[in-house]
Amino acid sequence: MSSSSSHKSINSTHDELPIQKIQTTGDNHEFIIINNKKYYKSDLQQAFGGTLIAGPTPYPTININSAPVGLSAFALTTFVLSLYNAKAFNIEIPNVVVSVAIFYGGLVQLLAGLLEFLSNNTFGFTALTSYGAFWLAFGAIYIDNFGIADAYKDDPDQMANAVGFFLLGWAIFTFMILLVTLKTTVAFFSLFFFLLITFLLLAGGEFSGRVGVTRAGGVFGMITAVISWYNAMAGTATKYNSYIRLKPIPLPGNAIYKGI
Repeated sequence: MSSSSSHKSINSTHDELPIQKIQTTGDNHEFIIINNKKYYKSDLQQAFGGTLIAGPTPYPTININSAPVGLSAFALTTFVLSLYNAKAFNIEIPNVVVSVAIFYGGLVQLLAGLLEFLSNNTFGFTALTSYGAFWLAFGAIYIDNFGIADAYKDDPDQMANAVGFFLLGWAIFTFMILLVTLKTTVAFFSLFFFLLITFLLLAGGEFSGRVGVTRAGGVFGMITAVISWYNAMAGTATKYNSYIRLKPIPLPGNAIYKGI
């Protein structure tokens, strides 16, 4: 079986357990053993932001990559909200982001995450469905029928602190996700690093009431959105559809890109 053959593993199926142990074998270390099952190196996906693959894994049986649409949904919604947080053009009312938060950042990203589940991508499933739920929950705050904002109308400070707790919780989740990207690529890691800073700044802005802190969160949010679009582009552009392709840059010490 050569590297030009179809992506099928040796002595294995695609229904894999979580990766616990990785070894190499063969005269030229051309094989990788994952959980006691052997694969050609060429038959494994590497850690790559464009697919939200956080480690070496067999190619999925479903030949579709839903990560780019999820990344794009996250990017656009984050970009629009961040412009508001940065006080661009002195816009004070955030409600315009509700529609995109519900239908694109929320619904589309959630569906993309469910497709990642079918592709056996635990990381992609966890990240996309979670952040899709974040946008749905965020949008609900500004929808009158949910009564969330109305419940705090007599105490704006309590509302600000409650939103701060909401954002702080998502910062903690993002930190957990960030730790899972330490063996991936620069763009992959950077996405969640800047997102973590964004959440912390926005939470700090709510707790302190300082507009400057919230505006800084908006700036970092725009950077996060651009990086998310970059990862989406990396997962969409191929030699068959684009003259511009983005090459993954591994983080220092990333064994995946050094033959393990």
